[in-house]
Amino acid sequence: MPKKVLQLILAIGVCLGAGVIGSLFTFSAIPTWYSTLNKPFFSPPNWIFGPVWTTLYILMGISLYLVQSSKLKVQSKKKQAVKLFFIQLGFNVLWSILFFGFKNPALAFVDIIALWVAIFLTMKSFYPISRSAFYLLLPYFIWVSFASILNLMIIFLN
Repeated sequence: MPKKVLQLILAIGVCLGAGVIGSLFTFSAIPTWYSTLNKPFFSPPNWIFGPVWTTLYILMGISLYLVQSSKLKVQSKKKQAVKLFFIQLGFNVLWSILFFGFKNPALAFVDIIALWVAIFLTMKSFYPISRSAFYLLLPYFIWVSFASILNLMIIFLN
């Protein structure tokens, strides 16, 4: 298998792996704790989260691959962009642990704001390296913006 294909698979796998870690805290809490919460009228049905997050993790992985495999001459910019990517991925995993694992929407909200900022900074750092990588993160940024509002409303309603 060509090296680039393996790099792409690894980048996607790392992102999907983050999703798997988060799901370890999510699955058991949905039918028990999460189902008892008051949610706003715009809360999507539970079944939508799996396909949306899977798609977003795949897009994130492709985005990461595009930056890592770019021909950018200034390696420090690429290294900083990848570092920001992994910081936001850490906040992403932490949100599931805080919200579903610790059942603490307020602490999860603090995390999701940090996640939102980290995604923004990641996108900003990806743009000069690969515009495609930037645009592939846009659905993720929009979804986390929506999730932030949903998280805040769950705090207010409970």
